[in-house]
Amino acid sequence: MTGHVAIAAPGILAVEAGLAQVADGGNAVDAAIAAVVTAAVTEPGIVSPMGGAFINVWAPGQAPVAIDGNVEMPGRGRPREAFGRGLEQIDMAYGGGITVHGGHGSVATPGMFAALDAAHRRWGGVPWARLLEPATHAVRQGYPLGSAAAYYLTFSGGQLFSWHGDTRAFLQQHGEGLIPTAGALMRSPDLADTLEAIGADGAATLYTGELAQVIAEDMAEHGGLISREDLAAYQVAVRSPLRTRLGSWDVAVNPSPSIGGPVLTAMLRSLQERARPGGGAVGDPATLIAVQRLVLEYRHRFIDLAEDLPAALDEMVSVLGTFGAAGLAATSTSPETVHVSVVDRDGLACSVTTSAGYGSGVTTPGTGLMLNNGLGEPELNRRGLHVLPPGTRLASNMAPTTARRDDGSMLAIGSPGADRITTALMQALGHFCLDRMPLQGAIDAPRVHVAVDPTGHARLDHEDGPGLREAARASGLPYRTHEEIGMYFGGVGAALLEYVDGTPSLSAAGDPRREAATGVG
Repeated sequence: MTGHVAIAAPGILAVEAGLAQVADGGNAVDAAIAAVVTAAVTEPGIVSPMGGAFINVWAPGQAPVAIDGNVEMPGRGRPREAFGRGLEQIDMAYGGGITVHGGHGSVATPGMFAALDAAHRRWGGVPWARLLEPATHAVRQGYPLGSAAAYYLTFSGGQLFSWHGDTRAFLQQHGEGLIPTAGALMRSPDLADTLEAIGADGAATLYTGELAQVIAEDMAEHGGLISREDLAAYQVAVRSPLRTRLGSWDVAVNPSPSIGGPVLTAMLRSLQERARPGGGAVGDPATLIAVQRLVLEYRHRFIDLAEDLPAALDEMVSVLGTFGAAGLAATSTSPETVHVSVVDRDGLACSVTTSAGYGSGVTTPGTGLMLNNGLGEPELNRRGLHVLPPGTRLASNMAPTTARRDDGSMLAIGSPGADRITTALMQALGHFCLDRMPLQGAIDAPRVHVAVDPTGHARLDHEDGPGLREAARASGLPYRTHEEIGMYFGGVGAALLEYVDGTPSLSAAGDPRREAATGVG
């Protein structure tokens, strides 16, 4: 398709917000910022603007860049007795039954807006305030609740998002005790005012300005750890991505201390090795299962509980890069994310994943800002609650990805889905880059996922497809067959600039497993 930009996002409002920037002369980064902010405020429960984000940008003629805006451990200036307080244990039926912690004490220092601001300063062309206008309009005038958010709120709205008065009032704006259903018109005048303030005053107002003061005071009053010092000290980190040769594509992902990027890198390099003559086909389910099990069992043993997380991740990538999958084998015997992918006609690619965890249930009074529960996610705090030193970046499964082909074609791709992010992306990228499937077909293909529980035992979940049942039985792992595709297996979204006989063509592909939208304009 012709056009100036291609975008894949969680919903049509986010896509429209991104495409609207083209009319103002915007590029892929402008479109991604507008789309991410819109998604963050119109997917309540699924995500919020007060979470963390990773941004992967590959500009023409330059090396790719990863911006780490993930949440971090707060608590600067807080007394020792403040730690371990302000937490609400929540048991939900979501995902077959999970226990998380909400409350003010579960909130980590947010980084999404700081990361978006950093990307805009470096690559943006549209004024910052204008990028926030679509999101502001949506929450002031009202937006229809999407099916993915409605689905999650069915499980979480009566527990995680009901104990806090401001959050409960927002969700029950259509009637006392009612959990909003798909299509319900949702409004938040307070949030609209907040977005206007962030647009006018810049993202700094959340870290050193009036909004920072409001957040810190509410935290102090209710046992939260975030202080003015935490907000003022927050800085994004700009890093060089990990890069992997995958067929004719050069694939770039965010490096440590993110877990998602290095784990995805390990999987992709193992796939590349097995795609060589004499190796198994990437499309072979047995190969996909073997690679996932190899890398994820290594993760469980050497990464999840590591005291020095970056060093452990770097060692994994180093071992794999030096010795291949055999070397790794010798060494090793959140629902709640949204992703936006954008590529423009000039070859600028931008991939953004943002997460607020399962949600803390807290809305800062008078702001409409629903807060993350980064400190209350059990899978990302396996060493315990509140044990990290203030200022430590939290672990993350997020892995926004960009890639460049030898002929100049560009790809932006990513997925939500907690620990299924890496397995979803390794399969989609493997099918597209190595099996040379069409982009939509690579995303649609049935998936497998190996999960390793806290005790180290692996199990297999798989969608129904050719050879998957047989491979599951042959794996020797306990397994569960999902008769239909579902959001459990992620929600990959991708945007592509492809040169066909020298002619550029833009396209985007969304995942049928989740409510998704794409657009070219």
